[in-house]
Amino acid sequence: MSNRSEISKDAADVIFTGCGVTNAAPAQAQPGGRRRQVVVNGRRVKTIDVHAHCLIPQALALGGAEAKAAIPNVRGAPEQVSVVVDRLGVMDEQGIDMEALSINPFWYRMERDLASQIVNIQNEKLAELCAAHPDRFVAFASLALQFPDLAVKQLEDGIKKFGLRGAAIGGSVAGAEFSNPKFHPVWAKAEELGVLLFIHPQSTPELANRFKGNGWLANTIGNPLDTTIALSHLIFEGTLDRFPGLKICSAHGGGFLPSYAARSDYCLGVAPAMDTGVKLRKKPTEYLRQMYFDTLIFTSEALRHLASEVGASQLVIGTDHPIPWQSQSVNHILNTPGFSDDERRAMLGETAAKLLNIH
Repeated sequence: MSNRSEISKDAADVIFTGCGVTNAAPAQAQPGGRRRQVVVNGRRVKTIDVHAHCLIPQALALGGAEAKAAIPNVRGAPEQVSVVVDRLGVMDEQGIDMEALSINPFWYRMERDLASQIVNIQNEKLAELCAAHPDRFVAFASLALQFPDLAVKQLEDGIKKFGLRGAAIGGSVAGAEFSNPKFHPVWAKAEELGVLLFIHPQSTPELANRFKGNGWLANTIGNPLDTTIALSHLIFEGTLDRFPGLKICSAHGGGFLPSYAARSDYCLGVAPAMDTGVKLRKKPTEYLRQMYFDTLIFTSEALRHLASEVGASQLVIGTDHPIPWQSQSVNHILNTPGFSDDERRAMLGETAAKLLNIH
């Protein structure tokens, strides 16, 4: 999948890319090979990035045209393969000690046997990479959620057999919302295992025609909108009441929902005819404080607002590595005014360490 003739074994098994982009530039090792040490008020912090992508070429080959369509080239640039040593170099430069790797789902519309093969390959290869670099990588399991019974087994195997730390899921499954009762066994298993579900959106394909034109709107708007819809269904359909111990982390700061959360508290009072009879145990905005969100938002004011809505204790680093949305994620947290030292340490890594069982 690359024109590069010299690729390490690690690179042959894993491509570091994601978010619908396959032309991320190869990472460059930091001069001198020195890792940036992140310190808050004299105390070293282990920084953990929960939003970092990779792909497994063997699984992509099985996915065929559907897999290729899910990861289009951008601006016509050739795909680049980043070997692990280069990936580590960029992590060192940015001050990221560990990454939790995830693969964006492209297999949700595939038949059972093929989806099962793809997921098994991915989980096995992710486990191998993490075992080879246990101080730098952990990973989220892939799940064939379109077959909930299979996904339950994959989740349990991912945690108990492969040593993965949770599961990466999309924003919906072939048009079905996560609040659909057919997914309840998956959420029950995740709650039982006490593991994190990392929601990464897949744009909002129903709006594909409106996303045409300049601005890469399918991603720029479509991705955070997809997350907003997914979280809203989980709240309003009572899924989070049914599974109160479910641990969910959303990419891109939770999409648009935290930015306009209070509207959710008033909606059914304004339009009571839209109330389906689901009686929530608390106000919609209160559910935000039991979920987790990455810090992949772009200004200090946005980060402070997100923290005010959900609590700084619910925030974790998200870089989207290797996609260059945000290369200053550590500084973003260090330089935003208004946080205590304890809050900064929590956001930089302590909260993620607890969620991902990193010691």
